[in-house]
Amino acid sequence: MTPELKKLEKKIDIIFKDKNLLVKSFTHKSYDPIFNNEKLEFLGDRVLGLVISKKLLEIYPDEKEGILDKKLASLVNRKKCLEIAKSIKLENFILIIGNKKKMKIEDKIISDSCEALIGAIYLDQGIKNVEKVILRLWDKDLKASIITFVDSKTKLQEYSLKKYKKLPIYKLIQNTGPRHKPVFKVGVRLENSTFINAIGSSKKDAEQKAAALFLKGIKI
Repeated sequence: MTPELKKLEKKIDIIFKDKNLLVKSFTHKSYDPIFNNEKLEFLGDRVLGLVISKKLLEIYPDEKEGILDKKLASLVNRKKCLEIAKSIKLENFILIIGNKKKMKIEDKIISDSCEALIGAIYLDQGIKNVEKVILRLWDKDLKASIITFVDSKTKLQEYSLKKYKKLPIYKLIQNTGPRHKPVFKVGVRLENSTFINAIGSSKKDAEQKAAALFLKGIKI
């Protein structure tokens, strides 16, 4: 195991019993089609969802399921895993075909490595220790989730149903950019209005931004 991985162990406060699991969690299938992190990523995604779901129930024992579901979705997704991964520089440990110094590793690969690491910690250390790591890494975001908010799409939907008895109309206008970094342009309109457009990194993100712009225009 490299000295860099030992530094990572120190950073996440975990000493692996099986060092191969740690190495495997950063091994992309392009580097090794057999010994790679795909199944660890699959497992880590489920472990992460379980730990965050349990914590949300502890923080919000009286909250409605729909609100909890939205909070979970904001905390467990590719974008959030990417943020967490970059906060501890996981991209520096990924084993991938090619010269890492000359190429940019795709965001999805970095995000997947975060979930694979969680899967590896679970297998090596068990649920209690992986829970400690997850809650430490997601601490700031969990605290931020305490601020209850209604997302822009929900607000616009409620406004449209109340005023027009109809749902807002969303339209995908354009989908550009490379596969690892797509750009979506989405428009939204209500009854008797023109489309308000916005750009996002996903269709859902663009829809939220378009809804927020529409609400800003009608001062809600």
